[in-house]
Amino acid sequence: MLRSLFAGISGMRANQVTLDVAGNNIANANTIGYKSSSTIFQDTLSQMLTGASSANDTRGGRNPIQVGLGVQLAATALNVGQGSAQATGRATDVMISGDGMFVTEAEGERLYTRAGAFTFDDTGVLVTPSGARVQGYLVDATGAATGGLVDMSLDSANATPAVPAGVELKSYGIGPDGMITGVYDDGVTRSLGKLALADFPNPMGLERVGETSFRESQSSGDAQFDVPGAGRRGTLMVGSLEMSNVDLATEFTNLILAQRGFQASSRVITTSDSVLEDLVNIKR
Repeated sequence: MLRSLFAGISGMRANQVTLDVAGNNIANANTIGYKSSSTIFQDTLSQMLTGASSANDTRGGRNPIQVGLGVQLAATALNVGQGSAQATGRATDVMISGDGMFVTEAEGERLYTRAGAFTFDDTGVLVTPSGARVQGYLVDATGAATGGLVDMSLDSANATPAVPAGVELKSYGIGPDGMITGVYDDGVTRSLGKLALADFPNPMGLERVGETSFRESQSSGDAQFDVPGAGRRGTLMVGSLEMSNVDLATEFTNLILAQRGFQASSRVITTSDSVLEDLVNIKR
């Protein structure tokens, strides 16, 4: 059977994946915190027709003669670039200006996201729209983070300094350093905790799990936790959300390229079929 027939099939499959990826990017052009992806192709194994030879006293060297066997998908590259800011004015909407990711926990699994559209649930716990609990640190009297990661909440038991009996929370706020503060009816502003941010050796290796969240993978490396402002994690913009980093002009161009590549590969199959038909008709 003609090698070109199967090479054309592989080209159609590869370009179909590009169409799938570009279509998903376009569908999420307005998704908060969404990170776009792109496809990377590579050739498959090549059939060796004649091996290479070295030069000798009577003749020069010879290059190998090989015929490629098509194309395959090498990777879908995650674009972790910063998206644009959308001001919302909501006190619990938070955007990261930097490379960090918010830490959440859902169903016992730790996940990571750039989408900071948070709210407090009926128990006072800071959660994502899907109900995942946002993680952070409790703080000491100096405002420094202490202990391990815990759920961020408006629980007065976590307040620093301690809340006297009968004193109630009146309002709350989140600072650029991730500090959640509460104003109580005794006129004292108390710290309730500080949001945590995660960083990864290879953020492009994170695995998507839906709901604009990611999980660790062997390629991403272990999460490194700290507070906003530490390392390259960045600071927070309160009252704003990070929009998708999808570039529609690029995605529409990718659609055109994938469509033409698909058409060209299908033409290879049509031409190969004509050649096979001519071979069959030789007998007639």
